[in-house]
Amino acid sequence: MTQGRTLIIVLVALIIGFGAGFVLRPLIAPVEQTAIVAGPPASPVPAEPRGKQYFAAHLDEARQVMAQCAEGTVRGDECFNADMAVTEADAQARHKRFFGK
Repeated sequence: MTQGRTLIIVLVALIIGFGAGFVLRPLIAPVEQTAIVAGPPASPVPAEPRGKQYFAAHLDEARQVMAQCAEGTVRGDECFNADMAVTEADAQARHKRFFGK
């Protein structure tokens, strides 16, 4: 009987405490408003990353993009597409050297 009464008192105290916390939260620590600065983006980003087919046709550019990816200046799908194009071109070159065709 005492354990049941203690459990109910603890649960009621927790519910009242959480309720008071949610109600008083804006008064205790108000949310700060951040200023929105409209302006051009820091670096121009192409609308859509170039595809693997583009990099397969322009391998020298793909290698440049891979170097930029290694430096960290370029990220995202362009890195992946350039890497895939260079990897496939290297594989085809090894295949031709091995089979002599």
